[in-house]
Amino acid sequence: MRVLTQNLWGFYYPLEGPGTGKTRAGADPPAAWSDRRAVLAEGLRALDPDLAAFQEAIHHDDYDQVPDLVGPGYHLAHQTRREADGSGISLASRWPLGDVHELDLQLTPRTRGFLSAALIVEVQVPPPIGPLLFVNHKPNFELHLEHERGLQAVATATMVERLVAERELHVVVAGDFDAVPDSASMRFWRGLQGLGDTSVCYRDAWEHTHPGEPGHTFSPENPLVADGTWPLDRGRRIDHILVRCAEHGPSLDIAACAHVFDQPVDGVWASDHYGVVADLALAPPEPLRKD
Repeated sequence: MRVLTQNLWGFYYPLEGPGTGKTRAGADPPAAWSDRRAVLAEGLRALDPDLAAFQEAIHHDDYDQVPDLVGPGYHLAHQTRREADGSGISLASRWPLGDVHELDLQLTPRTRGFLSAALIVEVQVPPPIGPLLFVNHKPNFELHLEHERGLQAVATATMVERLVAERELHVVVAGDFDAVPDSASMRFWRGLQGLGDTSVCYRDAWEHTHPGEPGHTFSPENPLVADGTWPLDRGRRIDHILVRCAEHGPSLDIAACAHVFDQPVDGVWASDHYGVVADLALAPPEPLRKD
């Protein structure tokens, strides 16, 4: 099973200076979007993911960016509350969707400026893996809001635990977490510290397959980072794919993990974020306990 997370950067594209190029819903996108669209569409269709989490994806009455890029054959779920231009989080699945839960992550007054949210979707994956929960987690991006990202991580993880308590399911969480691996929120996800009165444990797909490698997904090597609104960014790994652990490890084996859209195609960069793709498989059964 192939899982992807990709921040699409909406219709953003530098035109005359940092932060320009965003359009309102229904307006014609900048001409340069056609170049990015071609790179994204060709790359996504070649990757052929089974499950995909998208951030800063445009969805409104006049245009739906995700099916335009991934093509037919996917079941979709969209965040209902979206930015004025239609930007928000969306999911695409090769298999039918069951219940869809949208979690509002605007948890403190400081989160007001951004529609942070999580989509938690039951996906009808066929055997041998079987049904699972696929989560697109998008907390606040502002650098100083790590306290809020911790609260948001706890809120999403708590909702997941409530759902898996009803029935045993694999869980995959993906997204643009806007948090580096050693941040409090990511340490919480990775089982390295508790937050509030709870703790969880998820295996980080990149760390599992590339131990010790920084793996930046938001990098000044990509000129769209400096040309956008982050001219002084030194590089961070903030896009993650996580697999929930059972008692003895992740319930799905992380067979491979790689960056995608981390190089230009004919001079065109797909997004200001690199994507992350992971190949997951059914883990071997846990060994019998010896009493």
